[in-house]
Amino acid sequence: MYNLLSGLSVIEASSFVASPTAGLYLAQFGAEVIRVDQIGGGPDFRRWPVTAENDSLYWENLNRAKKSVALDLARPEGRELLQALVRATGQFVTNFPAQGFLSHEVLAQERLDLITVRVMGWADGSPALDYTVNNSVGYPMLTGAGPEPVNHVLPAWDLLTGAYAAFALLAAVQRRGATGEGGEVRLPLSDVAIGTVANMGGIAEVLYAGENRPRLGNAVYGLFGRDFTTRDGQRTMIVVVTPRQWANLVAALDLGDAVAAVEAERGVSFAKDDGLRFTHRDALFPLFERAVANRNHADLAAAFDAGGVVHSPYRTMLDAANDPALVADNPIFGAAENPSGFAYPAAGAFATIPQATRQPPRPAPRNGQHSEEVLTERLSLSSGEIARLIDAGIVGVG
Repeated sequence: MYNLLSGLSVIEASSFVASPTAGLYLAQFGAEVIRVDQIGGGPDFRRWPVTAENDSLYWENLNRAKKSVALDLARPEGRELLQALVRATGQFVTNFPAQGFLSHEVLAQERLDLITVRVMGWADGSPALDYTVNNSVGYPMLTGAGPEPVNHVLPAWDLLTGAYAAFALLAAVQRRGATGEGGEVRLPLSDVAIGTVANMGGIAEVLYAGENRPRLGNAVYGLFGRDFTTRDGQRTMIVVVTPRQWANLVAALDLGDAVAAVEAERGVSFAKDDGLRFTHRDALFPLFERAVANRNHADLAAAFDAGGVVHSPYRTMLDAANDPALVADNPIFGAAENPSGFAYPAAGAFATIPQATRQPPRPAPRNGQHSEEVLTERLSLSSGEIARLIDAGIVGVG
């Protein structure tokens, strides 16, 4: 946690991954992020993984460092309170529909400089999820050896959209500071996905070639990179991106003569051209398979580390969670009291700022934990009025 955004307050009305991620990243850098949910929790409040008591570890971690206000959004007075909070604060992140009571046009009628960042599925407002958008842009047909599509389990487009949404909010705040203008930024998952494909050269690639890229399994496109199995049965990924790494990899495996023979036979030099190493992988991979299979993993890892060769064994997530370098000794993690009651390392800001003191991660709120505080501070409601709203079931407290 850092305080780079202290003084910035944001209302978040959202669920699932992308929009809550935007709020999380803003909160990790010091913004006051007030998440507004339905009393009892929104549609993602019990999303798996959950504890035996049905507390969502997913929700708990995507909502760290935020405040929680609980309202009955099915009732007009609850919706009016959310609208009032957005207008009073001036910054709004949501994945609610573009039309309706949280449309930017409605909200900005009484707050002309309002900034709204809206995460969407498709640009026309129709719904989409990360996994369906991923299918639409073609990545499952590139993953694995084929011919069946292979879905990945990482919600990449959600996470990229969330990060882009946080960036977009700060960009809009910067513009407002210079011009006084508010406005709405719409971020469809589909546009983030296809735009990223284009930024990686994918659109140009398939149009230039007139065909799709072949399925490569675990090989890395355009580089010398693939999984290999050591003598003691450890599968490890090896990837080479620089001439020095290539030279050190060949030396570590004592393959200088064998590689030189392939170069002479095919009239090429692999020393400085990663594209040639990829093109001639049919001749190179068998050499490296045999060499790696004759060495134990620990021996190879030491030699690769000494030569700056990029490699990593395949591990489970439980292995990673128990790796001190990744978690226990990593300063991005710390302790926090969690609503679930389960104690585990909690992640704070991913960035390290050497000139600033890192603060420990903060817990997620309980549903409605800050309702009274926020309604008092933001809307100047009296204690009696808040009590009336609580008694009427319009405001929830945690």
